Amino acid sequence: MKLAVLGAGAWGTALAIRFADRQTVSLWSREAEQVTQMQAERCNQRYLADAPFPDNLSVTATLADAIADAGLILIVTPMSGLRSTLKALRELGSTAPVLWACKGLEAGTMKLPHQVAQEEMDDTIPRGMLSGPSFAQEVAKGLPAAVTIASSDAAFAQQVVQDLNTSVLRLYASDDLIGVEIGAAVKNVMAIAAGVADGLNLGLNARAALLTRGLAEMARFSTALGGKAETMMGLAGIGDLMLTATGDLSRNRRVGLLLAQGLNLDEVLKNLGHVAEGVPTAREVVSQAAALNIEMPISRAVCQVLFENVPVSEIITDLMGRSPKMETLQ
Repeated sequence: MKLAVLGAGAWGTALAIRFADRQTVSLWSREAEQVTQMQAERCNQRYLADAPFPDNLSVTATLADAIADAGLILIVTPMSGLRSTLKALRELGSTAPVLWACKGLEAGTMKLPHQVAQEEMDDTIPRGMLSGPSFAQEVAKGLPAAVTIASSDAAFAQQVVQDLNTSVLRLYASDDLIGVEIGAAVKNVMAIAAGVADGLNLGLNARAALLTRGLAEMARFSTALGGKAETMMGLAGIGDLMLTATGDLSRNRRVGLLLAQGLNLDEVLKNLGHVAEGVPTAREVVSQAAALNIEMPISRAVCQVLFENVPVSEIITDLMGRSPKMETLQ
């Protein structure tokens, strides 16, 4: 089977390299200059300079060439690029099954990826999401990892797992697409909060409390939108949360660390130099939670620091000063 990977950032490149262990892979980038470099040097110098391309991985700047004869298309753009990529596929008449690895809610609409896909894809085309605890650098190097393939069509998810599973990237199937999408989105917001806490040297106790209550927010949000709370106990929930909130390779954690140093959002993003999906997602999550009357104090606190210039010290005081209550998962 030919696999088309659309998006040549760090994560798209890493997945293209890894899945080329078993499949013929075409990696697409809209930037012709980047494609020329990758074709010449057989690596993605911008994002993964030390990860050479295998022989059966080709690179193109022409979308039609990338998806020609593809049995599966994997979209690995930022969330902001999902809708336009799906539109482009539709205009080309593509009927190949689609997976996305985009994490977050669409800015301005609060829509999850599957809701964007419902609006832009033919209903008969199988679709789903790839998500889980995985840093691009480690996946590209062939270090062991496990991720989830989620689809409302369980048979499709199971078939993708069979087709793409490798000796170092283990895949698990799930039929809880909404839950997996929620885990992928909200864990980035929690990683920002964890970065702030660690940047302020609040201690390991504080981090453990923050992530545990953050997981409860993820479960609460998931069930309100139709997902399963138990999905938050798996790879796409607590697994991805632990990695993103504590791993030094996490962009969202780094956002929090920089905020703790007193930088404002513009300075943080300039310093980062890459997309951190937790930043736009935080605003959409809080807006959606407010519309559904869901209590998400940690997410709200992250938004206050990011967009309202509320001092971090004030946020900590507010969170710790909330009224005592019974502990529940949700």
